[in-house]
Amino acid sequence: MTAAVRAEKRRRWDRARVLRHVPFAVVLALVAIAGLRIWQYHWRQGAALIGGALLVAAVLRAALSDEQGGLLTIRSRVIDVLSYAGLGLLILFVALTITGGPLG
Repeated sequence: MTAAVRAEKRRRWDRARVLRHVPFAVVLALVAIAGLRIWQYHWRQGAALIGGALLVAAVLRAALSDEQGGLLTIRSRVIDVLSYAGLGLLILFVALTITGGPLG
């Protein structure tokens, strides 16, 4: 392996490039935990966790720069924050207010 190839591999795994995706990984981990709760038939808790994950995404997107936001950056900061927060609040509202039904 030549020195140029090794340098290219090191550049690909540059710390800043990896850390750029940590906010998305945090949100994805929360959604995975929510999916587990839904799979265990605790659908309200899972839905509330998904809503909370979207609110976390909104806060992270608002607090971090475009480069630091990584995969949370889709459109402009305002649109992203409003979309994440609006959908998160809507999901939380539905999860916390629905009563009865076949899922109890």
